Amino acid sequence: MAVQSLYRRYRPQRFAEIRGQDHVVKALQYAIANGRESHAYLFSGPRGTGKTSTARILVKALNCSDPVDGDACGQCDSCRAIEQGNSFDVIELDAASNTGVDDVREIIASASLGSPGRHKVYILDEVHMLSKNASAALLKTLEEPPSHVVFVLATTDPEKVPETIRSRTQHLQFHLLPTDVLESHVRWIIEDAGLSIEDEAVQAVLREGGGSARDTLSALELAVATGGVVDEGTPVDDFIEALIAYDVGPLLTAVAHTVQFGRDPRTIANDLVRYLRDCFLSQMSPELVQVPSDRVAHLTDQAVRLGTPRIVKIIETIGQAINDMRNALDARVVLEVALVRLVHQELDMGLDSVVARLARLEKEWESRPLLAPAPVDPSTGRAVLGGRVSVDPSGPIARPSVPARKATPAQSPKASSDSTGAPEASSKSESSTTPAPHEAGPASLQSVVDGWTAGVLDRLKGMHRAVLKMAEPSVRGDTLVLAVDNEPSAARVRKYMDDFKPLIHRSAGVACPIVVEVRRDSAAVANTSSSSPVDQVGDDSADYVDLEEIKTLTTVTNTTIADQLTELFPGSELIPEDE
Repeated sequence: MAVQSLYRRYRPQRFAEIRGQDHVVKALQYAIANGRESHAYLFSGPRGTGKTSTARILVKALNCSDPVDGDACGQCDSCRAIEQGNSFDVIELDAASNTGVDDVREIIASASLGSPGRHKVYILDEVHMLSKNASAALLKTLEEPPSHVVFVLATTDPEKVPETIRSRTQHLQFHLLPTDVLESHVRWIIEDAGLSIEDEAVQAVLREGGGSARDTLSALELAVATGGVVDEGTPVDDFIEALIAYDVGPLLTAVAHTVQFGRDPRTIANDLVRYLRDCFLSQMSPELVQVPSDRVAHLTDQAVRLGTPRIVKIIETIGQAINDMRNALDARVVLEVALVRLVHQELDMGLDSVVARLARLEKEWESRPLLAPAPVDPSTGRAVLGGRVSVDPSGPIARPSVPARKATPAQSPKASSDSTGAPEASSKSESSTTPAPHEAGPASLQSVVDGWTAGVLDRLKGMHRAVLKMAEPSVRGDTLVLAVDNEPSAARVRKYMDDFKPLIHRSAGVACPIVVEVRRDSAAVANTSSSSPVDQVGDDSADYVDLEEIKTLTTVTNTTIADQLTELFPGSELIPEDE
């Protein structure tokens, strides 16, 4: 003779024996004790949470000859008949296999017939499986049944139950059992049944049960039969760690091993979604997480490393894969493609993927060390393209040495005359330069002079280029000398010296002193007081224009000739030609 399974042997027989559904028990007991029971109930919830067992206990309490506080005594003839399954007061029907209109019509026809007890109870399991016509046929009787008839509808998917049926019932929702309640119940059964099993196996049984009392007891029975070995199915930790590391290799390996050991791809996906839901709840509402206490810290750590946005993204992607598996020729391929897309986000061209990549790039950019300011082209005032970094022949790309401007103490503004009588430039204009990181040697400055046109002049435009073309560079010790024909030209070069210095320093590679001088052998020196600025520029500055001189030029106006003659001859009168 086959041994009775644990979940049938320890099925609750009274409201007091139901675990983890206190809200349902209190509602039903109070209604029965006060004679306010409903004519129709809808029990919904996950599998193995006690819906059918509670419906049978409800039948007992409704027909018990000696109820105590709304609960059945379990000793009267009616209670024993219901426990043995031969009572005429309860009719159970599996709506999953009896979905037609004829099955419902048979219920309607027999509902008016009496029964030995006070109430005749119809239990319709998986009522969401009824066809549309069958549900319509049940409506009238469900709304106004005979006074002695009570309907109890049970379902694991209440959203599929037509709204017209739900509105005619009292809806009671069953929940998965909390881990501590389920563990206490399992240990009581182990002790009562005299089972031998290790604590580690008990924890594995609780994880395998996932909050369902029936599934947990089935896993316990299997663990006892195999000597404490529990097949936990999907190695969720392997999948989660691979997703955290963005490593596709271990991810596909975990799929292969799990499928090889007989796990269906759809089941793998469901297990992952269930675990990720706990990860999400650990971030939002930790009190709702239903895992053993020794797993809470581990689960929370994985949730933190994944991040809430990515957890939601993974759940959405795997959920879509579960839907796609229904019509797929190979469900494993659908699962693998979804997991690879989660690791390689460049394969996902959706808006969420673009946002995620931008967020990751911003995070990487913020973690980089600060870069030196980009050099500025004095001719345009804009940053030099590619000027932030330079290539070091001896190593990787490095920052260029861009000398920063530093203020130096101003020297006395006294001017001295040389042998030609031309005043020397002030120290602020001639030698106030950025301190060099090392002394400029004649060789480095001479290279600036040799490449003056390509290295300096060609990098300038407009007025800057015209002014600097008036100067001829040369080297005197560690100083770069800019020689011009006359003092007005020297003044103009000094005026733009703050813009010229960075360019010259970059060309030399160091910050060197720069002096502007008037040529001693220039005949233009003697005529500096009488020559105009435009004449002093010379042929090399043909594109130079004096803005002050432009202001004195006659402008074009819209005044007519008649008005101009009137202004020239006050009091005159213009006589038209026809007079």
